[in-house]
Amino acid sequence: MTDTGKTPRDNVEQLAEKLIGGQRAALARAITLVESKNPAHRRQAETLLSKVMDRTGGAFRLGITGVPGVGKSTTIDSFASNLTAAGHKVAVLAVDPTSTRTGGSILGDKTRMARLAVDRNAYIRPSPSAGTLGGVAAKTRESMLLCEAAGFDVILVETVGIGQSETTVAQMVDFFLVLMLPGAGDELQGIKKGVLEIADMIAVNKADGDGAVRARAAASEYRAALNILAPRSKTWSPPVMTISGLANERLDEMWAQILTYRDRMTATGEFQQKRATQQVAWMWSLLQERLMEALRTNGDVKALLPDVETAVRDGRMPATLAARQLAEAFGIKL
Repeated sequence: MTDTGKTPRDNVEQLAEKLIGGQRAALARAITLVESKNPAHRRQAETLLSKVMDRTGGAFRLGITGVPGVGKSTTIDSFASNLTAAGHKVAVLAVDPTSTRTGGSILGDKTRMARLAVDRNAYIRPSPSAGTLGGVAAKTRESMLLCEAAGFDVILVETVGIGQSETTVAQMVDFFLVLMLPGAGDELQGIKKGVLEIADMIAVNKADGDGAVRARAAASEYRAALNILAPRSKTWSPPVMTISGLANERLDEMWAQILTYRDRMTATGEFQQKRATQQVAWMWSLLQERLMEALRTNGDVKALLPDVETAVRDGRMPATLAARQLAEAFGIKL
Protein backbone atom coordinates (compact mmCIF):
# COMPACT_ATOMS: atom_id res chain seq x y z
CA MET A 1 0.00 0.00 0.00
CA THR A 2 1.26 3.46 -0.85
CA ASP A 3 1.43 6.43 1.49
CA THR A 4 -0.98 8.47 -0.65
CA GLY A 5 -3.99 7.21 1.26
CA LYS A 6 -5.72 6.34 -2.03
CA THR A 7 -5.75 2.57 -1.59
CA PRO A 8 -8.91 1.29 -3.33
CA ARG A 9 -11.55 -0.38 -1.19
CA ASP A 10 -11.16 -3.66 -3.09
CA ASN A 11 -7.50 -3.74 -2.04
CA VAL A 12 -8.63 -3.62 1.61
CA GLU A 13 -11.03 -6.47 0.88
CA GLN A 14 -8.24 -8.47 -0.75
CA LEU A 15 -6.00 -7.75 2.23
CA ALA A 16 -8.73 -9.01 4.58
CA GLU A 17 -9.05 -12.23 2.58
CA LYS A 18 -5.31 -12.83 2.58
CA LEU A 19 -5.13 -12.02 6.30
CA ILE A 20 -7.88 -14.52 7.13
CA GLY A 21 -6.04 -17.00 4.92
CA GLY A 22 -3.06 -16.73 7.25
CA GLN A 23 -0.64 -15.04 4.86
CA ARG A 24 2.18 -13.56 6.94
CA ALA A 25 2.90 -10.79 4.43
CA ALA A 26 -0.74 -9.72 4.65
CA LEU A 27 -0.54 -9.60 8.45
CA ALA A 28 2.57 -7.42 8.27
CA ARG A 29 0.84 -5.06 5.80
CA ALA A 30 -2.30 -4.95 7.94
CA ILE A 31 -0.40 -4.02 11.11
CA THR A 32 1.52 -1.35 9.20
CA LEU A 33 -1.84 0.02 8.05
CA VAL A 34 -3.29 0.28 11.57
CA GLU A 35 -0.07 1.86 12.84
CA SER A 36 -0.19 4.59 10.19
CA LYS A 37 -1.08 8.11 11.30
CA ASN A 38 -2.39 8.96 7.84
CA PRO A 39 -6.15 9.79 8.20
CA ALA A 40 -7.00 7.91 5.00
CA HIS A 41 -5.08 4.86 6.21
CA ARG A 42 -6.93 5.08 9.51
CA ARG A 43 -10.27 4.81 7.70
CA GLN A 44 -8.96 1.88 5.67
CA ALA A 45 -7.80 0.22 8.88
CA GLU A 46 -11.27 0.64 10.39
CA THR A 47 -12.77 -1.00 7.29
CA LEU A 48 -10.26 -3.84 7.50
CA LEU A 49 -10.95 -4.45 11.18
CA SER A 50 -14.71 -4.45 10.55
CA LYS A 51 -14.27 -7.15 7.90
CA VAL A 52 -12.28 -9.46 10.16
CA MET A 53 -13.95 -8.86 13.55
CA ASP A 54 -15.88 -12.12 13.36
CA ARG A 55 -12.54 -13.95 13.19
CA THR A 56 -11.19 -12.33 16.39
CA GLY A 57 -11.51 -13.05 20.09
CA GLY A 58 -10.45 -16.68 20.01
CA ALA A 59 -6.85 -16.25 21.15
CA PHE A 60 -5.49 -16.13 24.68
CA ARG A 61 -3.88 -12.73 25.30
CA LEU A 62 -0.92 -12.73 27.66
CA GLY A 63 1.01 -9.66 28.80
CA ILE A 64 4.58 -10.07 30.05
CA THR A 65 6.65 -7.44 31.81
CA GLY A 66 9.75 -7.14 33.95
CA VAL A 67 12.63 -4.82 34.64
CA PRO A 68 15.42 -4.56 32.05
CA GLY A 69 17.78 -7.50 32.45
CA VAL A 70 15.17 -9.86 33.86
CA GLY A 71 15.31 -11.97 30.70
CA LYS A 72 11.93 -11.25 29.09
CA SER A 73 12.96 -11.99 25.52
CA THR A 74 14.93 -15.11 26.44
CA THR A 75 11.98 -16.41 28.44
CA ILE A 76 9.51 -15.60 25.66
CA ASP A 77 11.76 -17.36 23.13
CA SER A 78 11.74 -20.57 25.19
CA PHE A 79 8.12 -20.29 26.38
CA ALA A 80 6.62 -19.57 22.96
CA SER A 81 8.76 -22.26 21.32
CA ASN A 82 7.26 -24.75 23.79
CA LEU A 83 3.79 -23.58 22.78
CA THR A 84 4.41 -23.90 19.05
CA ALA A 85 5.88 -27.36 19.61
CA ALA A 86 2.59 -28.24 21.33
CA GLY A 87 0.62 -27.13 18.27
CA HIS A 88 -0.15 -23.50 19.07
CA LYS A 89 0.38 -20.53 16.76
CA VAL A 90 1.99 -17.71 18.72
CA ALA A 91 2.25 -14.02 17.87
CA VAL A 92 4.62 -11.82 19.88
CA LEU A 93 3.97 -8.08 19.93
CA ALA A 94 7.13 -6.63 21.41
CA VAL A 95 6.70 -2.97 22.28
CA ASP A 96 10.11 -1.31 22.01
CA PRO A 97 11.34 1.96 23.44
CA THR A 98 11.37 4.56 20.69
CA SER A 99 14.38 6.61 19.68
CA THR A 100 13.50 10.24 20.36
CA ARG A 101 15.79 11.28 17.53
CA THR A 102 14.72 8.93 14.74
CA GLY A 103 11.39 7.61 15.99
CA GLY A 104 12.49 4.05 15.25
CA SER A 105 12.67 1.02 17.50
CA ILE A 106 15.87 0.75 19.51
CA LEU A 107 15.69 -2.90 20.46
CA GLY A 108 15.86 -5.77 18.01
CA ASP A 109 13.54 -8.44 19.38
CA LYS A 110 13.94 -10.74 16.40
CA THR A 111 17.65 -11.03 17.15
CA ARG A 112 16.89 -11.75 20.81
CA MET A 113 14.33 -14.47 20.00
CA ALA A 114 16.44 -16.65 17.73
CA ARG A 115 14.25 -19.76 17.72
CA LEU A 116 10.97 -17.93 17.26
CA ALA A 117 12.39 -15.85 14.43
CA VAL A 118 12.63 -18.97 12.26
CA ASP A 119 9.54 -20.75 13.60
CA ARG A 120 6.78 -21.04 10.96
CA ASN A 121 4.14 -21.08 13.70
CA ALA A 122 5.38 -17.89 15.35
CA TYR A 123 5.22 -14.26 14.34
CA ILE A 124 7.23 -11.45 15.96
CA ARG A 125 6.30 -7.82 15.50
CA PRO A 126 8.53 -5.22 17.22
CA SER A 127 6.56 -1.97 17.40
CA PRO A 128 7.99 1.42 18.36
CA SER A 129 6.14 2.97 21.30
CA ALA A 130 6.09 6.34 19.52
CA GLY A 131 5.91 8.25 22.77
CA THR A 132 2.52 6.90 23.85
CA LEU A 133 1.62 6.50 27.51
CA GLY A 134 4.00 4.18 29.31
CA GLY A 135 5.77 3.22 26.10
CA VAL A 136 2.89 1.07 24.87
CA ALA A 137 2.36 1.17 21.11
CA ALA A 138 -0.87 3.04 20.37
CA LYS A 139 -2.15 0.33 18.05
CA THR A 140 -1.32 -2.78 20.07
CA ARG A 141 -5.01 -3.63 20.57
CA GLU A 142 -5.69 -3.49 16.84
CA SER A 143 -2.58 -5.56 16.16
CA MET A 144 -3.83 -8.25 18.55
CA LEU A 145 -7.11 -8.46 16.65
CA LEU A 146 -5.30 -8.76 13.32
CA CYS A 147 -3.10 -11.56 14.67
CA GLU A 148 -6.20 -13.39 15.87
CA ALA A 149 -7.84 -12.98 12.47
CA ALA A 150 -4.71 -14.48 10.91
CA GLY A 151 -5.13 -17.62 13.00
CA PHE A 152 -2.80 -17.10 15.95
CA ASP A 153 -4.30 -18.57 19.12
CA VAL A 154 -1.82 -17.19 21.68
CA ILE A 155 -0.86 -13.51 21.66
CA LEU A 156 2.08 -12.40 23.81
CA VAL A 157 2.56 -8.68 24.49
CA GLU A 158 6.01 -7.84 25.84
CA THR A 159 6.20 -4.43 27.51
CA VAL A 160 9.24 -2.22 27.95
CA GLY A 161 8.77 -2.57 31.71
CA ILE A 162 8.89 1.11 32.54
CA GLY A 163 6.47 3.86 33.51
CA GLN A 164 2.78 3.08 33.16
CA SER A 165 3.23 0.51 30.39
CA GLU A 166 2.48 -2.37 32.75
CA THR A 167 -0.91 -0.95 33.74
CA THR A 168 -1.81 -0.15 30.15
CA VAL A 169 -0.96 -3.64 28.90
CA ALA A 170 -2.74 -5.29 31.85
CA GLN A 171 -5.90 -3.51 30.70
CA MET A 172 -5.78 -5.12 27.25
CA VAL A 173 -4.81 -8.74 27.99
CA ASP A 174 -6.42 -11.75 29.65
CA PHE A 175 -3.49 -12.57 31.92
CA PHE A 176 -0.62 -10.43 33.16
CA LEU A 177 2.69 -12.11 34.01
CA VAL A 178 5.39 -10.23 35.92
CA LEU A 179 8.95 -11.55 35.73
CA MET A 180 11.25 -10.84 38.65
CA LEU A 181 14.95 -11.29 39.33
CA PRO A 182 16.38 -13.50 42.10
CA GLY A 183 17.46 -11.80 45.31
CA ALA A 184 14.31 -9.81 46.10
CA GLY A 185 15.83 -7.86 49.01
CA ASP A 186 16.50 -4.35 47.75
CA GLU A 187 14.39 -4.89 44.64
CA LEU A 188 11.31 -5.68 46.76
CA GLN A 189 11.80 -2.42 48.64
CA GLY A 190 11.81 -0.40 45.44
CA ILE A 191 9.15 -2.24 43.46
CA LYS A 192 5.98 -0.36 42.62
CA LYS A 193 3.05 -1.62 44.63
CA GLY A 194 0.91 -1.09 41.54
CA VAL A 195 2.74 -3.84 39.62
CA LEU A 196 1.99 -6.38 42.34
CA GLU A 197 -1.64 -5.29 42.36
CA ILE A 198 -2.15 -6.01 38.65
CA ALA A 199 -0.06 -9.21 38.43
CA ASP A 200 -1.93 -12.46 37.79
CA MET A 201 1.31 -14.36 38.41
CA ILE A 202 4.85 -13.57 39.48
CA ALA A 203 7.65 -15.71 38.06
CA VAL A 204 11.14 -15.31 39.48
CA ASN A 205 13.43 -15.89 36.52
CA LYS A 206 17.04 -17.12 36.33
CA ALA A 207 16.29 -19.80 38.95
CA ASP A 208 19.01 -22.13 37.68
CA GLY A 209 22.54 -22.92 38.82
CA ASP A 210 23.78 -20.55 41.50
CA GLY A 211 20.63 -18.46 41.21
CA ALA A 212 18.26 -21.24 42.33
CA VAL A 213 18.58 -20.64 46.06
CA ARG A 214 18.27 -16.86 45.73
CA ALA A 215 15.27 -17.29 43.45
CA ARG A 216 13.45 -19.45 46.00
CA ALA A 217 14.16 -16.90 48.72
CA ALA A 218 12.89 -14.10 46.48
CA ALA A 219 9.74 -16.06 45.70
CA SER A 220 9.00 -16.40 49.41
CA GLU A 221 9.32 -12.65 49.86
CA TYR A 222 7.02 -11.94 46.93
CA ARG A 223 4.43 -14.35 48.32
CA ALA A 224 4.52 -12.50 51.63
CA ALA A 225 4.12 -9.17 49.81
CA LEU A 226 1.12 -10.46 47.84
CA ASN A 227 -0.55 -11.73 51.01
CA ILE A 228 -0.77 -8.16 52.26
CA LEU A 229 -2.76 -7.07 49.21
CA ALA A 230 -6.48 -7.64 48.87
CA PRO A 231 -7.13 -10.14 46.04
CA ARG A 232 -8.80 -8.68 42.93
CA SER A 233 -10.85 -11.83 42.46
CA LYS A 234 -12.29 -14.45 44.79
CA THR A 235 -11.56 -16.95 42.04
CA TRP A 236 -7.82 -16.38 41.69
CA SER A 237 -4.90 -15.66 44.00
CA PRO A 238 -1.74 -14.80 42.01
CA PRO A 239 0.80 -17.61 42.41
CA VAL A 240 4.54 -17.07 42.71
CA MET A 241 6.87 -19.58 41.09
CA THR A 242 10.51 -19.87 40.05
CA ILE A 243 11.53 -20.46 36.43
CA SER A 244 14.51 -20.37 34.13
CA GLY A 245 13.86 -19.00 30.68
CA LEU A 246 17.42 -19.71 29.59
CA ALA A 247 17.37 -23.34 30.75
CA ASN A 248 13.68 -23.79 29.81
CA GLU A 249 12.83 -25.00 33.30
CA ARG A 250 9.29 -25.01 34.76
CA LEU A 251 7.88 -23.05 31.82
CA ASP A 252 5.41 -25.88 31.16
CA GLU A 253 4.27 -25.59 34.79
CA MET A 254 3.85 -21.86 34.28
CA TRP A 255 1.63 -22.44 31.24
CA ALA A 256 -0.40 -25.00 33.19
CA GLN A 257 -1.07 -22.37 35.86
CA ILE A 258 -2.12 -19.88 33.19
CA LEU A 259 -4.58 -22.40 31.74
CA THR A 260 -5.97 -23.04 35.22
CA TYR A 261 -6.59 -19.31 35.54
CA ARG A 262 -8.40 -19.24 32.20
CA ASP A 263 -10.59 -22.20 33.09
CA ARG A 264 -11.55 -20.88 36.52
CA MET A 265 -12.28 -17.35 35.33
CA THR A 266 -14.28 -18.65 32.37
CA ALA A 267 -16.37 -20.85 34.65
CA THR A 268 -17.37 -17.88 36.81
CA GLY A 269 -17.96 -15.53 33.88
CA GLU A 270 -15.18 -13.19 35.01
CA PHE A 271 -13.11 -13.88 31.90
CA GLN A 272 -15.87 -12.75 29.56
CA GLN A 273 -16.74 -9.75 31.75
CA LYS A 274 -13.12 -8.64 31.79
CA ARG A 275 -12.94 -8.66 28.00
CA ALA A 276 -16.23 -6.75 27.68
CA THR A 277 -14.99 -4.11 30.11
CA GLN A 278 -11.73 -3.81 28.19
CA GLN A 279 -13.60 -3.23 24.93
CA VAL A 280 -15.58 -0.32 26.38
CA ALA A 281 -12.42 1.14 27.97
CA TRP A 282 -10.71 0.85 24.57
CA MET A 283 -13.54 2.83 22.96
CA TRP A 284 -13.16 5.67 25.46
CA SER A 285 -9.39 5.61 25.11
CA LEU A 286 -9.67 5.97 21.34
CA LEU A 287 -12.20 8.75 21.68
CA GLN A 288 -9.95 10.66 24.07
CA GLU A 289 -6.93 10.15 21.82
CA ARG A 290 -8.74 11.36 18.71
CA LEU A 291 -10.38 14.33 20.43
CA MET A 292 -6.99 15.49 21.71
CA GLU A 293 -5.49 15.06 18.25
CA ALA A 294 -8.35 17.06 16.70
CA LEU A 295 -7.96 19.74 19.36
CA ARG A 296 -4.23 20.13 18.83
CA THR A 297 -4.55 20.32 15.04
CA ASN A 298 -7.53 22.71 15.00
CA GLY A 299 -6.62 25.97 13.24
CA ASP A 300 -8.35 28.28 15.75
CA VAL A 301 -6.74 26.49 18.68
CA LYS A 302 -3.28 26.58 17.08
CA ALA A 303 -3.64 30.33 16.49
CA LEU A 304 -4.60 30.99 20.10
CA LEU A 305 -2.26 28.51 21.76
CA PRO A 306 1.07 30.47 21.77
CA ASP A 307 -0.41 33.48 23.57
CA VAL A 308 -2.35 31.33 26.03
CA GLU A 309 0.65 29.14 26.85
CA THR A 310 2.83 32.20 27.40
CA ALA A 311 0.23 33.77 29.68
CA VAL A 312 -0.05 30.59 31.76
CA ARG A 313 3.71 30.16 31.89
CA ASP A 314 4.20 33.75 33.05
CA GLY A 315 1.50 33.47 35.69
CA ARG A 316 -0.78 36.03 34.04
CA MET A 317 -3.61 33.59 33.38
CA PRO A 318 -4.95 30.69 35.47
CA ALA A 319 -4.83 27.30 33.78
CA THR A 320 -8.59 26.94 34.28
CA LEU A 321 -9.30 30.04 32.18
CA ALA A 322 -6.74 28.96 29.56
CA ALA A 323 -8.38 25.56 29.22
CA ARG A 324 -11.80 27.15 28.81
CA GLN A 325 -10.59 29.56 26.13
CA LEU A 326 -8.91 26.77 24.14
CA ALA A 327 -12.00 24.56 24.44
CA GLU A 328 -14.25 27.39 23.26
CA ALA A 329 -11.91 28.03 20.30
CA PHE A 330 -12.45 24.37 19.43
CA GLY A 331 -16.20 24.76 19.77
CA ILE A 332 -16.74 23.20 23.20
CA LYS A 333 -18.34 25.14 26.04
CA LEU A 334 -17.02 24.20 29.46
